Amino acid sequence: MSEIKIFVADDVNESGLEPLRAAGFTVEKKTGLKFEELSEALRDCDGLIVRSETKVGADLMDAALSLRVVGRAGVGVDNIDVAAATARGVIVMNAPDGNTITTAEHTIALLISLARRVPAANASLKDGRWERKKFVGVELQGKTLGIVGLGRIGQVVANRARAFGMSIVAFDPFIAPEQARDLEIEIATLDEVCERADFLTVHTPLTAETRGIIGATAFARMKTGVRVINCARGGLVDEGALYRAIKEGKVAGAALDVFEQEPPPVEHPLLALEEVIITPHLGASTKEAQEGVAVTVAEQMRDYLLTGALRGAVNVPALGAQELNALQPYIILAEKLGRFHAQLMDETAVREVGLEYAGEVVEMDAAPVTRAFLAGLLRHMSAR
Repeated sequence: MSEIKIFVADDVNESGLEPLRAAGFTVEKKTGLKFEELSEALRDCDGLIVRSETKVGADLMDAALSLRVVGRAGVGVDNIDVAAATARGVIVMNAPDGNTITTAEHTIALLISLARRVPAANASLKDGRWERKKFVGVELQGKTLGIVGLGRIGQVVANRARAFGMSIVAFDPFIAPEQARDLEIEIATLDEVCERADFLTVHTPLTAETRGIIGATAFARMKTGVRVINCARGGLVDEGALYRAIKEGKVAGAALDVFEQEPPPVEHPLLALEEVIITPHLGASTKEAQEGVAVTVAEQMRDYLLTGALRGAVNVPALGAQELNALQPYIILAEKLGRFHAQLMDETAVREVGLEYAGEVVEMDAAPVTRAFLAGLLRHMSAR
C-alpha cells in the first residue's frame, strides 16, 4: 500500500489525530496558511482535516490532485463547497453529534446571562460600582422560548429549557409531525414563533434560504422586550436589523456567539451596546467536544481510506466498500439530478417525490441512490 498522507489545516485536538498515526498514515499539521501555501501542501495529500477557519472551495480541491476526503472536525460544513467536492469525487465527512451538547449548553449559558444581565453586572462591579437596581432581570419560569431549527442542538436546548419551566414553540419545516409529538414540542410557523417568543434562539444551518431569517420582518413581529440568541451561524440574524431593533426598544437584549464576519470589526455597532452579550464563537469550545469531533473524524477518515467504508459522509450515504464501488456512479448521478430538479421545482409545493429504477441498479439496494437524490434536492433548503 502506498503512503497515505493527511494534512490538518486548522487547530484540531492532537490526541484526536492518534487513530490516523496509529494506522501508519503520515499526518502533517500547519495552521494559518495562505491559499497558495495550502494548495502546495495539499498537492499529494489523500485527506484534509479542517475546522471552521479554512475555506475549502473548488479552486483548492483542483490544486489537491490526490485529495480523496475532507473531514470537518465539527458539524457545519458551510466552509466546504460540498457540491464541488461531490463533482470531483471527494468525500466530505463531519462529526454531527460531537458539538451537540457543548453548543446547547453554551446557548443555555447565554440564555441565563441575558435573563439576569450577568456580564454587564459583573463588569459594573469590577469597575467599582454597586448597582443592584440597574441590573434587575427576568425569570425564565413561565416564559416562552422560541426555537428556529429543531435539529440535534435545538432539541437538546428545548429539553434543557423545560427544566427551567419554560414553554417551547419551534419552527422547523423539515421535522415530521409524529417526531414533534414524540418530542412534546409545539410546531408553529416562523411568524407565530416570532410573535409568541419571550426568548428566541436560532439553530439552523446557514443556506441561501436561511441567511437573514431573523431580520427586519421577523423583528417587527416580535414582542417588545424579546431577547435573541444566536449560537449557530453568523448571517442567520441580520446584524443591522438587530442593532436597529435594540436601539428602538423592541429587543431588550441579544447574545451572539457568531458573526457575519469573524472576528467582527472593532467598530461593529453591536459591540458598543450594553444590551448585547458577545462571545468569540465558543459554542464548540470545550475540551470534551474538541477531542470528540477530532477522534470521530479521524476514525471515519481512517476507515474510508483503508477499506472504503463510509460513516459520517455528508455527500454520500454510509456504505461498505463493496457496495460503494458498485453504487458510487449511480449515487453521484442521483445527487446531480436532485440538484438539477431543485432548480426547476417550487419547493413550497413539493409534497412527494418518486423515483423509478431500471437496469442493473434494480438488482442492488437502491436506497442509497434515493437518499443521494433527496440530498441533492434538499441541500439548498437544509444542511441536515
